[in-house]
Amino acid sequence: MKFKMVHENYNVTDLAKSMAFYEKALGLTEKSRINGDGFIIVYLGNETTDFELELTWLEEHPQPYNLGECEFHLAFEAEDFDAAHKLHEEMGCICFENHDMGIYFINDPDGYWLEVVPAKK
Repeated sequence: MKFKMVHENYNVTDLAKSMAFYEKALGLTEKSRINGDGFIIVYLGNETTDFELELTWLEEHPQPYNLGECEFHLAFEAEDFDAAHKLHEEMGCICFENHDMGIYFINDPDGYWLEVVPAKK
């Protein structure tokens, strides 16, 4: 039996702000949208993979989400790691760097951590 990963969900408090962040920081754009009664789901992606990030906005949940200790993350491989680091530094969203491993993390407007790794050589 085989399984294919297709998306990961993050619940967000400000959909427009989150979408703008993901487009600027990681080049993700809207692929599809579901407008429901009291919720909106937007699937973000890019041309490098079929995998999508699902952003869910719930009308009845305007308060920040409790992310616990943020011991989970989604990782992105950067073709130009130095340029990505410079962009994220300018955006002020780098929240942790591990120089020994050659990686860093950014956080989105809701506090989700996103790992940035250099492209494999």
